[in-house]
Amino acid sequence: MALPIKYNLRNLTVRKGTTLATASTIGLTVMVYLMVMSLARGIDLTLASSGEPLNLIVLRQGSTAELNSDVSRERLNALMYLDGVAREGDQPLAAPEAITLIYRARKGMSQGSNITIRGIGPMSAKLRSGFKLAAGRMFQPGLAEAIVSRRIAERFQGMEIGDKFRIQATDYTVVGLFDAGGKAFESEIWVDVNLLGSTMKRDSFTSVLLRVPDRAQMAALEKRISDDQRLQLKAVSERKFYEDQQGTASGLLKGLGIFISFIMAVGAGFAGMNTMYAAVARRTTEVGTLRVLGFSRRSILAAFVLESIFIAVIGVGIGILLALPLNFVSTGTSNFTNFSEIAFNFRVTPDLMLSALIFGAGIGLFGSLLPSLRAARFKIVDALRAS
Repeated sequence: MALPIKYNLRNLTVRKGTTLATASTIGLTVMVYLMVMSLARGIDLTLASSGEPLNLIVLRQGSTAELNSDVSRERLNALMYLDGVAREGDQPLAAPEAITLIYRARKGMSQGSNITIRGIGPMSAKLRSGFKLAAGRMFQPGLAEAIVSRRIAERFQGMEIGDKFRIQATDYTVVGLFDAGGKAFESEIWVDVNLLGSTMKRDSFTSVLLRVPDRAQMAALEKRISDDQRLQLKAVSERKFYEDQQGTASGLLKGLGIFISFIMAVGAGFAGMNTMYAAVARRTTEVGTLRVLGFSRRSILAAFVLESIFIAVIGVGIGILLALPLNFVSTGTSNFTNFSEIAFNFRVTPDLMLSALIFGAGIGLFGSLLPSLRAARFKIVDALRAS
């Protein structure tokens, strides 16, 4: 015969103080777990949304990132007129681009981080959905002007409209702020690609972005570029290019989050175990009475385990409520692929909340097993004598 659920609920309400204290301990552990995992999820979603489904990014063979790639102007001319490159009128939808980094101090801090400077051409903005000017104007080609992601302007010093920053010996003036629809480009500053080449004394590009008319032609063009030994280039789906960066950028955070959460979970589990041992000691007579009434050892074991899991679920609810406001927080960290700042939002998603529920229930189960086994093993006579 199983004990009714209301028996467990009554015990939780009778011992409100102990229940709340144990649930709060589990809640704090769940909150830390969600904080770190939502940080990693924010990076994942930012990078996953950055690639366009019909774009190819062309890099030098052997390059793992734009920063260590090189595409000459001669190879660019060969790429632009390949069969399979989409066109707008008589203009191929191709954008040669160049990447460099500058170091800037964060607002309110003496420390700073690298920021990605992307040199773009006339077609670059057309090949990226979600781009829009938020303030100011677009830079004029050939002039030392720049548009800055609004997130970068919010996080770093000297990045507002009218401010200047230096790339080597050239001072660039910020003339506009832009949004990029939550994509990785919101971590960048954009300037004219040809002027950036002159500034860097570089006659080549770091990558070329190509648009294909449809998915059917993407694989063929990708293979043609990668197999052409004269070009010595490789073409990768832009979406895959950014998806491959997810493991590098968020893997360390996920590992750190799981490690910290595991340590805290062990602590929370032992705290719950102590609480349950104390509850068993206080309820020895109650356990004996339940046995006299005909409830089996298994029923008593299940009742105590269920009670602990109820407490854990309350704790999970507390942890989720504490973590949910993170959805409105924008932050940044290093992208370990190019060692520059990547800006993003924390993302407390439904699947993360489900994993937090499983994680919290596991803590409750871990903390309840030994005390519950002790309660179930009481002999009726010994339990009644304890009164």
